[in-house]
Amino acid sequence: MKLSVVVITQNEAAVIRRCLESVAWADELVVLDSGSDDGTPDIARSLGARVEPSRDWPGFGPQKNRAVEWAGGDWILSLDADEWVSPELAAEIRAALADPGAHAAFRMPRQSSYCGRVMRHSGWWPDYVTRLFRRGAARFSDDAVHERLVVDGPLGRLRTPLRHEAIRDLEQAIAKMNRYSSDGARMLRARGRKSGLGTAVGHGLWTFFRTYALRAGFLDGKEGFMLAVSNAEGAYYRYLKLLLLQRDQHR
Repeated sequence: MKLSVVVITQNEAAVIRRCLESVAWADELVVLDSGSDDGTPDIARSLGARVEPSRDWPGFGPQKNRAVEWAGGDWILSLDADEWVSPELAAEIRAALADPGAHAAFRMPRQSSYCGRVMRHSGWWPDYVTRLFRRGAARFSDDAVHERLVVDGPLGRLRTPLRHEAIRDLEQAIAKMNRYSSDGARMLRARGRKSGLGTAVGHGLWTFFRTYALRAGFLDGKEGFMLAVSNAEGAYYRYLKLLLLQRDQHR
């Protein structure tokens, strides 16, 4: 079975080498790049990847579907640039593809870090994600953020975690929160959702409580508290931005 690895990028020079080197054993590497100006495409090409430019940015789900269209493998492994495959996971993937049975896709746990700490709680573990799938048996949802893979067929499960450096530092945390909250607000508006100041505050408070208390973020030390605050800010600003979009629409 031929395996294609697909990655979408935009200014990922700090992490793309680790990602692509971890899957150098795959039959094909495809990178769909959204106008990087930090050398990401050149790094990817130097590692043997086929790099295609993206004409625009339609959101994470549609962009990942575009990347899949460029791939020619029987199976697809979709990775984010800040993710990488350990040798143990690579061996498990190869074994699964050697005898996939009737499975249309495989899900795997994802081990994520926040500001240098691997998170064992806070809703971040085991965080199963479906990333390995048979061509034509799955596609990503059209969500601009928090996209998911929709699979037509039975799912298998891998045991070895996918590695993920979700947040390197607070600068990245703030930038990602700002971008995701803006995309999320536009997505909510497209779905006809409404918001008010109380709604924004309520979502922020609930998100903090869910992350820190219900999902035991307190067991992740100071980083668990930092993550809970980041999540709460993301929820608050998402609904506050939705409120402002509603206001601007009615002016």
